[in-house]
Amino acid sequence: MSASLALTHRPWWPWARRVAIWAFFGAIAWLLLKQARTIDWAEVFAALRALPGATLLAAGALAAASFGLYSTYDLLGRHLRKHRLGAGTVIGVTFISYAFNLNFGSLVGGVAFRYRLYSRLGLGNETITRVLGFSMLTNWLGYLVVAGAAFCFWPMALPPDWKIDGGGLRMLGAVLLMVSLAYLALCAFSDGHVWRVRGHALRTPSLPMALLQLAMSCVNWSLIGGVIWVLLQGEVGYPQVLAVLLVAAVAGVVTHVPAGLGVLEAVFVALLAHEVPSTRLLGALLAYRALYYLLPLAVALVAYLVTEARARRLRADAGNNYNKR
Repeated sequence: MSASLALTHRPWWPWARRVAIWAFFGAIAWLLLKQARTIDWAEVFAALRALPGATLLAAGALAAASFGLYSTYDLLGRHLRKHRLGAGTVIGVTFISYAFNLNFGSLVGGVAFRYRLYSRLGLGNETITRVLGFSMLTNWLGYLVVAGAAFCFWPMALPPDWKIDGGGLRMLGAVLLMVSLAYLALCAFSDGHVWRVRGHALRTPSLPMALLQLAMSCVNWSLIGGVIWVLLQGEVGYPQVLAVLLVAAVAGVVTHVPAGLGVLEAVFVALLAHEVPSTRLLGALLAYRALYYLLPLAVALVAYLVTEARARRLRADAGNNYNKR
């Protein structure tokens, strides 16, 4: 019996695991609350209002470009699975899922919305699973490359009282780059190979497809970093803003806080407050949330209602055609 299996058969283990998880979340909440009490929110909102219109437009354009690019991720899965849904429909579903994913978490947006919308549009669960899995792989493959390059070649200037230094970040970056290179090597030498993982058959994509995944996702992560960098009006170098965003992205995934609410801000303040006043940082991040989270969510909600109506029409037409036989 493996160690993990043995632990699951001990009656105290599930309770200990729950206590540990809730203790971790409680510590995060306490830190965020403690930090929030030290901030002059009047100055934060003043910094938000002081952002020039041209800056907001430029940041909005980068956000739109990022959403547009991410919305094509599922087209890669469509190409591999060769399902019948049109490109416009796939892009719409991906956009809706991504917007809800950002604001309500991956299980609600990235997973639940994709399964609901794709199934109502006629795709089977196996196809949806493979499309979803390939899209998620594309996203995190780009993360490995961009984070690896940022940490390895442009390590961020950490606060003076931190124990980790640029050398540690360079080692982490090198590891991330090696993992991404290993994936590319696997695709190059095992094109078409089928791997069995928990009953699911996964086929290794070709090297050109893997390179396309890498290029799309790297550009997307770079665009997201560009949104915040523009909103900070160049007060911090772009590579450092991008590196901090990548750290915040993982922190948000680990904590499972919907929209990374508070986590994103805490990471930026912790890593950049020694270079930019906290009030200006938070003002820029509030603008980022409005442009990259809330505005797309409003559009996605309308698109979701339209997609649901279209799915109902398709099902009604299919039922009418069946009754005419």
